[in-house]
Amino acid sequence: MNLEQHEIVSRDEWQKARKELLAKEKEFTRLRDELSAERRQLPWERVETPYLFEGADGPETLVDLFGGKSQLVVYHFMFRPEADQGCKNCSFWADNFNGIVTHLEHRDIRFVAISRAPVAKLLSFRNRLGWSFKWVSSGGTTFNQDYAVSFSEEAVAKGHYRYNYDDAHRAYHVDMPGISVFYKDANGTVFHTYSTYSRGIDMMNTAYHYLDLVPKGRDEETGGGMSWLRYRDRYGRP
Repeated sequence: MNLEQHEIVSRDEWQKARKELLAKEKEFTRLRDELSAERRQLPWERVETPYLFEGADGPETLVDLFGGKSQLVVYHFMFRPEADQGCKNCSFWADNFNGIVTHLEHRDIRFVAISRAPVAKLLSFRNRLGWSFKWVSSGGTTFNQDYAVSFSEEAVAKGHYRYNYDDAHRAYHVDMPGISVFYKDANGTVFHTYSTYSRGIDMMNTAYHYLDLVPKGRDEETGGGMSWLRYRDRYGRP
């Protein structure tokens, strides 16, 4: 987009164009509300596997992660066991988490990030970036594989795996990002209610929504993608 040659109009013409776009924005909002309602009506699947995660205070079951709430949101954070730091892109999303945790808990929701790396690495990285949200390790469990965010080296070597409900997804990483949602009933039975991956997690990144408002937008269309992105404590460094 050439901003130097952008169309310039009178205030009346600008307001007319803005109102035309507003009509589309309102329609999008109505459609989003309908989609959210359909999402809540999806059938559930019972979670049968007795996962045991490693948290800051020791082992925790999936039920433990609910922390007394009936709803659990999991962010699948890309952090391989052998890595020294978490995924840069996931860190961009995680910079949005701290401030919402308290609000979610007052709506009967527990928020947790889960990665395969050892918990000591997770907590060290969390401390480096000043985060406080709960983060546990799924290392030693099949949790990541069961919820389609971790894949074998063999699958990646072959070039394809099933990600985002697509058998033909191109494989680049053994870990991928996603969000999964769970519900726990009064008897303590846990159900998987929803998962989303790939561009489906865009809605959870507040920064991207602000970028979408400005003239340059995300400014990622030139082929560099997210190459501009840094860990937030690494901007301005070589």
